[in-house]
Amino acid sequence: MKRKIIAAIGAAGLVIGLAACGSDDGGDGSDKAKAEKAPKELTVWLTVDAQNNWPELVKKADDAITAKYPGIKIKHEYYPWNDKNAKLDAVLATDKTPDVVEMGNTEMLPYMIKGAFAELDAAKFDNSAAWLGGLKESATYDGKLYGVPYYAGSRVATWRKDVAKEAGVTAAPTTYDELTGALDKIQEKNGAKFNAWYQPTRDWYAAMSYVYDNGGAIAKKDGDQWKGTLSTPEAIKGLTEFKDVVGKYMHGDLTKDEADRYIVYGQGKSAMLFGAAWEGGAAADPKVDKTGGKLKDNLESFVMPGPNGSPLPVFLGGSDLAVPAKSDAPQAASEWINAFTGKDGQQGLIGKGNLPNNTTDLAPLKEQDATKVPATAAEKSWFIPTAPGWLTLEKQNVLETMLQDICTGKKSVEDAAKWADDEINKVINTA
Repeated sequence: MKRKIIAAIGAAGLVIGLAACGSDDGGDGSDKAKAEKAPKELTVWLTVDAQNNWPELVKKADDAITAKYPGIKIKHEYYPWNDKNAKLDAVLATDKTPDVVEMGNTEMLPYMIKGAFAELDAAKFDNSAAWLGGLKESATYDGKLYGVPYYAGSRVATWRKDVAKEAGVTAAPTTYDELTGALDKIQEKNGAKFNAWYQPTRDWYAAMSYVYDNGGAIAKKDGDQWKGTLSTPEAIKGLTEFKDVVGKYMHGDLTKDEADRYIVYGQGKSAMLFGAAWEGGAAADPKVDKTGGKLKDNLESFVMPGPNGSPLPVFLGGSDLAVPAKSDAPQAASEWINAFTGKDGQQGLIGKGNLPNNTTDLAPLKEQDATKVPATAAEKSWFIPTAPGWLTLEKQNVLETMLQDICTGKKSVEDAAKWADDEINKVINTA
């Protein structure tokens, strides 16, 4: 998933590690021989986030590689998120691809399915045993690793302290009962047209957090086949809880998705939102805030509590780094990635306001006032099914339609979930 700063494809049969490169040219034209040659050039594609916000960290990774491979030329290309994949698709059909490419974690799946990226050996990367679950899942397909987690972005609850205080609530909730109790007071104080919690109906990221909190899932693998599991008792319980909060606290358009949530929130007709950590700050931007500047000094973020007594699991955003299967320097590419995302690199990224890719580096952030909310939220996460037909399913808006039918009362939770499972099963195993 992209992180907002406000802050003809070849087969992937090569497992890339970090063993020292040999001097033997090989001479047999094999991938192994190619990987062991001392590379002359390395091309790294990153998004403009790195170019604009942490170029010195890129240089440190470059320095580590040039120290090992004297004379190597490292080229960088930077792309905005909306242009990157079109450019990547074009070059992957040729024999001249970049050696390292940054991918949003939700962008990885189709490239892994098509064999665009080389298989990687997780043991050769720093902190791989502690990678955040949601990020590691995004870089894994059919049990094999094709990317390295780069940084993370979590989802948090954000509310207006002033609105809460006016309703007699003086502290952010830490339990689900405290949350619903506070929202009940806020709703009563502000009337039926106010959104105590502005929660777009079609926001499946939020709804599925309730599903996963109850031990459910969108789909699970049974042998070599994926099957929809939204009609299981666990998922039904989560969907019912989501329906309940929408019914009690969301009094806006029940056909909306979350795309413009921060803009709607900026209008001042709601107390709380649950979304990406940047959304509250975006709503407080003077160009968005329609409350006369009240948002800037009154927003408070907190870890979203779940009904089952622990933080609600969140969909984790962020980026991964991958090595295209046609790379001419896969070994050096792997080493560059480790230099950039490894122990030293993570500290640099943390210093720039990012969440790290692993729980080891995340732990200290949970004890610091400035980072404890997003860091704690990121620790418990879920990710989409890495199934061949997931993109088809997503394009068909199956989850959004199910949620709209549930929350508008068009269908019961059970009927809507059964319909969704039937639709999932039609496409989820076909690329």
